[in-house]
Amino acid sequence: MQVQRFLTPGSDTETALEAGRDIRTVLRRGEHGELALPPHRDPIAVIEKTHSTRIADLIGVRVARMTQSVYAYFRGTVDVMTGDLAAGPRTGVHIVIDADAHLGNFGLYASPERRIVFDLNDFDEAGVGPWEWDIKRLATSLALVQRSKGVPTEIINDDIVALVTTYATYLRTLVEARATDRYFASVDAGWFSSGGTRVLNKTVEKARQRTSEQALDRIGMRHEESGRLVLKADPPLLIPRSEKGLANAARRFEDYRYTLLTDRALLLSQYRVNDAARRVVGVSSVGTHCSIVLLQGPNGEPLILQSKEALPSVLETQAGITQADMPGVITCGADTDQRDRYCRRVTEGQRVLQATSDPFLGRTVDPDGRNHYWRQFRDHKGSVDLGKATPHEVRMYSALCAQLLARAHAQSPDAAAASGYLGGSGGGFTHAIAAWAAAYADVIEGDFRVFTEAVNDGQFPLTEENPA
Repeated sequence: MQVQRFLTPGSDTETALEAGRDIRTVLRRGEHGELALPPHRDPIAVIEKTHSTRIADLIGVRVARMTQSVYAYFRGTVDVMTGDLAAGPRTGVHIVIDADAHLGNFGLYASPERRIVFDLNDFDEAGVGPWEWDIKRLATSLALVQRSKGVPTEIINDDIVALVTTYATYLRTLVEARATDRYFASVDAGWFSSGGTRVLNKTVEKARQRTSEQALDRIGMRHEESGRLVLKADPPLLIPRSEKGLANAARRFEDYRYTLLTDRALLLSQYRVNDAARRVVGVSSVGTHCSIVLLQGPNGEPLILQSKEALPSVLETQAGITQADMPGVITCGADTDQRDRYCRRVTEGQRVLQATSDPFLGRTVDPDGRNHYWRQFRDHKGSVDLGKATPHEVRMYSALCAQLLARAHAQSPDAAAASGYLGGSGGGFTHAIAAWAAAYADVIEGDFRVFTEAVNDGQFPLTEENPA
């Protein structure tokens, strides 16, 4: 499926804005409020298919995490939602999207200049797709979180209208600004915590303390005989690699270094691989091949990197959208080396969508073709505990996420067409998304009940984790 371009080299923003406005004659903004689901919809079958590609002995951990709450289930079923979105109306404007832009996929981390910044922080599904899908996932996550806190339906509706209005307003500001100004726009920790709320301030303070040294105090130790820094076993969540696995990790580390900029590759040449371990992360990602690699520098200093498997995006597996559909936007289409197409998609998507990215973001391909992307395991990273946030704090936080999503989308030239479609403040699209998110949240709650019943009936394995 070849998609249309709206802002081509040599054209101007106003032309793209007008083209976006013209789309309203084909798809009214209010039509996005109508929930359309695919025929013969079967979320359990989708989950089972996803599990067929995962490490078998970790599926029980993934299931346990997904059963913790409706929102946890929602986090773990981006594949289901993408298939549902594909059955609904589309504007036809495709840009680089996150494809999993829920409230939990924003967070704090350190920039190369050592500022703590706030931005999108998960790009496993990123690629070229319909911009409105990110809005619908973000809005649904807000609906589910606020429902869990007992917020009345009318207030949740207002919250979502405010979220979409914020997105539309900020997107218009950005597309009318100079391209370089929107490229360099970012949110640092000072802005993030300027509201002075308890949860936001606490998140920033925790992020400041999260370093490789702090992580090593919890998951590492010094080997009694060799004195070498190593990782402690904590099965099934952390399992050190065998000697053979460690040797493989060392070889992959060398491959990875050569995907970095020269100055960063030279910096990491001073580190040696001390240890490596299989690591379980997140909710949706549980069961993918993920490792942490413990490095030691010339003065004994630790640095921990994470290597995570990159799989085909749900945009491809659930919606049939491949990156070859839009050449020249992300360079992992049909004209590039197909061996690294998945890890390249993730790393390039991250660089497009984030204002500033991990300086050690890189990629490797195993001899068997398995793709991995690499980044720092813990470098002043932090995320808001939505379960502990008040409804007001969630409301403030979601508005900030909407601004960051607009900033991410604005990096794609055709975001101007999306802004033209929306109008300066979103128009009828805002209330349509609020209605859609409410209806889809009902669907998710029903899906969660069916899923937990299937788990209780023994259809899925369940591995309870020890409390931290």
